[in-house]
Amino acid sequence: MSANTPNLSALIWAVADLLRGDFKPHEYGRVILPFTVLRRLDCVLEPSKDAVLRVLQEHKGASDAIIDPFARRATGQNFYNRSPLTLKKILGDQDHVHSNLLGYINGFSRELRGIFTRFDFATVLDRLSKANLLYLVLERFTTIDLHPDTVSNYEMGLVFEELLRKFSEMSNETAGEHFTPREVIRLMVELLFVEDDQALRATGTVRTLYDPTAGTGGMLSVAEEYLRSLNPNARLTLYGQELNDESYAICKADMLVKGQDIEHIVPGNTLSDDGHKGKHFDYLLSNPPFGVEWKKVEREVRAEHERLGFQGRFGPGLPRVSDGSLLFLLHLLSKMRKPEEGGSRMGIVLNGSPLFTGNAGSGESEIRRYLLENDWVEGIVALPTDMFFNTGISTYVWILSNRKPEHRRGQVQLIDASGLFQKMRKSLGSKRKELSPEQIQEITRAFGSFQELKQAVVLDAQGKELERVTLWEGTSTPTPPEDGKIKVVPFSRIFRNQDFGFRVLTIERPTGDEQGNIVLGERGKLKGKPIPDSNLRDTETIPLDADWREYFEKEVKPHVPDAWVNEEKRDPKDGKVGVVGYEIPFNRHFYVYEPPRPLEEIDRDLEQSFERIRTMMQELGI
Repeated sequence: MSANTPNLSALIWAVADLLRGDFKPHEYGRVILPFTVLRRLDCVLEPSKDAVLRVLQEHKGASDAIIDPFARRATGQNFYNRSPLTLKKILGDQDHVHSNLLGYINGFSRELRGIFTRFDFATVLDRLSKANLLYLVLERFTTIDLHPDTVSNYEMGLVFEELLRKFSEMSNETAGEHFTPREVIRLMVELLFVEDDQALRATGTVRTLYDPTAGTGGMLSVAEEYLRSLNPNARLTLYGQELNDESYAICKADMLVKGQDIEHIVPGNTLSDDGHKGKHFDYLLSNPPFGVEWKKVEREVRAEHERLGFQGRFGPGLPRVSDGSLLFLLHLLSKMRKPEEGGSRMGIVLNGSPLFTGNAGSGESEIRRYLLENDWVEGIVALPTDMFFNTGISTYVWILSNRKPEHRRGQVQLIDASGLFQKMRKSLGSKRKELSPEQIQEITRAFGSFQELKQAVVLDAQGKELERVTLWEGTSTPTPPEDGKIKVVPFSRIFRNQDFGFRVLTIERPTGDEQGNIVLGERGKLKGKPIPDSNLRDTETIPLDADWREYFEKEVKPHVPDAWVNEEKRDPKDGKVGVVGYEIPFNRHFYVYEPPRPLEEIDRDLEQSFERIRTMMQELGI
């Protein structure tokens, strides 16, 4: 059977035809997902079944502690099954399929039994048995070969994600509940490792990688595969946490087949219950839910923020409850190794909101301030829209590090890769675009080069994009087609950290009486001074490193002579006049002004259109 992922996913999902009527559509995944995991494990263990049974016979009556190492050695895996049965053998006894299947699952080593408990598989089997469907479903799955020689770990990961996507669609889950396309993960991994390429190729390389929103383990798997491609002898120990039971169970099973320690994959909500408390990692990756509120864990998060401050994870501030993306970013920061211990690098996918949401002094602005003033942001890459399965919104890959190379210190690189994509032949949900390996390489090269770059966009006569060429040193600008043109746009830009900062001044104006005279205060601090009119109060936003007095005298005073700056409105951290804020207006930095077309050109096009219409009317005899 072909291991072509879409065909294989469709073949597995076709089991749903058997379930119609007895199970609701949103329940199909509860049957299909655990059976897919079960069949994968059965295929992995089937070749070593006889060897395991010999081990059990040789150590009959011995404890699990004694049997375990011998049984694992027999399978060549970190797991085994004590049952003499396989799924195909279970089909041979139609009257006892239910009991034999339960016995087979209980024959797995402890780690795997826990995975099926997460699926609540015993309840699923009971329902299938009562509906007289258990034999039919098991029979269908035994016809599918999921052995790693037929379906690689990478392909199996794609199959699980496609099945989960279908499950999510039928369950009407929100746009924030999504899976990361593998090419996006590949880009993140390459950006994460680009500064460490030589170190990762060294003999005896051992690193750790952590994903607090692990899903089915896609990011962990791609990172491990990429490191192995750089250095076959390297060892990447994987850690993760996942909230969704089905995703957690699949991730754990996938890690087990890969030979990872599945005790490193823990269940639960990362924000309210850190499953790896006190641990720190070399690399960190995450794709947290976009725009999903954190109200369910608000009590625990606020308590940690108020009780522990910067000794906890959320010291810099809290974002609005409607979007918890920045909480995951802060959580990842807390998992970085100290710079003196080697430091860490991290990559996280976020929507546009964390770039600019929140006024000066807000939780979001204070988090951005914390990141930039500590010089942790290496770069941000804008991805194309329509890249994710359940949402078409704009997304951005943030790369952060507390061990920046010397040439990057004090600076942030922005890359606009929103125009780098190829259209998919067939859409998958909201996903209509994908990154080619060449485009991933181009983005990674631009990031690694750390230089300002432009791209030449070749347009035809109708303005349709034909080609996009990065103008590296020595690269010639392409020649436009007839009646077409070339548009040069920024691709990579470098900014100082402070370029994203600003200061908000409060501008006061005096209260006037009915005769237009300025009203003066009669006591306290305002005695003899103009009383500010709250209705006329305004603010001015100035660059962070600007002199506020000079700015006021030059930009405000000439237009409003009676105005003054309220010097009591100071930043609580640096004590200076004006409240500090930070934002990263990504689109503004890549905006290219296009002047309107000349009137003569518009008139010429209109005349040509009218001429075509007149010709058509004459041909029709009108």
